[in-house]
Amino acid sequence: MTHWEEKYQASTIPWDRGGSSPALQRWLDADALAHGRILVPGCGRGHEALELARRGFLVTALDIAPTALAHLERELAAAGLTAERVCADALLWQPAAPFDAIYEQTCLCALQPEQWPGYERQLFQWLKPGGRLYALFMQTGRAGGPPFHCDLADMRTLFPAARWIWPDSEPEREPHPDGIFELATVLVRRQAA
Repeated sequence: MTHWEEKYQASTIPWDRGGSSPALQRWLDADALAHGRILVPGCGRGHEALELARRGFLVTALDIAPTALAHLERELAAAGLTAERVCADALLWQPAAPFDAIYEQTCLCALQPEQWPGYERQLFQWLKPGGRLYALFMQTGRAGGPPFHCDLADMRTLFPAARWIWPDSEPEREPHPDGIFELATVLVRRQAA
């Protein structure tokens, strides 16, 4: 049993908002997400996956915790919606085809920082060229984790300009249930790197 499965079985999940992220809601309400295939890695109980399915996206929800995915399955069934659910390690899993978009909120900050370069390579491979990464970078302001602090300067190094197009605007600050905050931004995958 993984650390994350233990957390979900014990309902020790203080990061869970009980609904989808306000940042996702803003992006959806502004039509900032083009419809298509979207991946939600580290989806947890699937609030964002459920909202994306409700809005007509073809959703793949990925998590390592079966209990979290079972919750999402029940929520989807109750709403009469569907989404692909994959129980796998995000550092190892490969989809059959790349995605149009990825919503990254809680997977990166949950991984050990030494795993981040491997995860960035996964994100790059999972996306089609020109695909968009809707990212919320966790700002804890402290050492240790999870969640780990995703310093913006470190994120610019992790997601280099040779592989990712960063927006000209600064990321938006998004409050988080833990009393910390995230920085919301949208990166575009370059053709090749």
